[in-house]
Amino acid sequence: MPLALYALTLAAFAIGTAEFIIAGLLPTLASDLSVSIPAAGLLVSVYALAVAFGGPVLALLTAHVPRKPIIVGMAGLFALGQVLCAIAPNFELLLAARVLVALTHGLFFGNATIAARALVAPERRGAALALVLAGVPIANLLGVPIGASIGQAFGWRTSFWCIAGLATLATIAVALLVPRVDDEAGASPIPWRAQLKVLGRHQILLSYLAIMVLLVGALAFGTFQVPFLISVTSIPEAATPPYLFAYGIGAIVGVFGGGYLTDWKLMPSALGTLLAYAAAAALVLVVMHSPVGMFVAMAGLGAVGYAFSTPLQTRIVNASAGAPTLAATFIATAFNLGYALGALTGAGLLSLGAGYASLPLVGIGAGLLAAAITFWSWRLDRPHEALP
Repeated sequence: MPLALYALTLAAFAIGTAEFIIAGLLPTLASDLSVSIPAAGLLVSVYALAVAFGGPVLALLTAHVPRKPIIVGMAGLFALGQVLCAIAPNFELLLAARVLVALTHGLFFGNATIAARALVAPERRGAALALVLAGVPIANLLGVPIGASIGQAFGWRTSFWCIAGLATLATIAVALLVPRVDDEAGASPIPWRAQLKVLGRHQILLSYLAIMVLLVGALAFGTFQVPFLISVTSIPEAATPPYLFAYGIGAIVGVFGGGYLTDWKLMPSALGTLLAYAAAAALVLVVMHSPVGMFVAMAGLGAVGYAFSTPLQTRIVNASAGAPTLAATFIATAFNLGYALGALTGAGLLSLGAGYASLPLVGIGAGLLAAAITFWSWRLDRPHEALP
């Protein structure tokens, strides 16, 4: 793979670390800034909303700017945002800095997705996209726990300084290694209404919907996976990290596996990975009282919970002629809306007294529904032909 892809992966790793590290720093950060932990939680929810809605707006405004300057600029602004987070004197300015960082998130990934595909031959595009996307699960596996440990030992500001340094290195690497990407960016202006119309293509719209639905199931369980392990599987809290590590390893395997499956057969891979998620959630129901069984199930959930994303993202980009950056940027919107709705769904079930053991049922339903949506979209490609 070209070195440019690894530069993009490094930037994705830095962005993924910054997005999720807040959860590990909440108590320390809230105490230092004299706010409650629920108030500090706005640093997560406001970030997600800024990614979901700010990225597409910026994508429309920058649709005709050459792609490489956008990627380098977003990586540089991300690094600056981490510096602003590190020096923020109060909670309000820290929240504002997080919004700035979030605005770079969607636009970076939207452009990096297109660039990654342009850097390799068509038969390797799935693997190239998977390599860049792998920065996020690697961040969850390594960046977040290491960053949180640094923050707990030396203060939360140190964590942001470290991410700023990493992001600066990534910006330099991207600037030096990523070539000019020749595609529709910088071409004749396309009216924003025409760009929005592209999003209505069934390959794009239904793939967004499938992504969001699957993530509702994934986050309904994932948000409460530690309490689930403690109360249902009877694992002591101190013994839960290996299970989270198994999930993280599974996620890395899954994101690369999804890339290679995409290059093999895109739609069968998309449909198969979504059905596999439903099966993995069903496995959790079967083995939820077994510590060994849950260790295997957590690895499986991580693998299929990330494998599905590359085929569906590739389908979106393949169908996005006329507005590739906007379509790719909206992928982050679908993900973040899925994250939010999934967490709310899990919390709602628990508040109604359903219990932690009910949460895998959401994953089963979400996997089956996302698969049905994807199959419907596949049928719309060739409505009068038998599928292979």
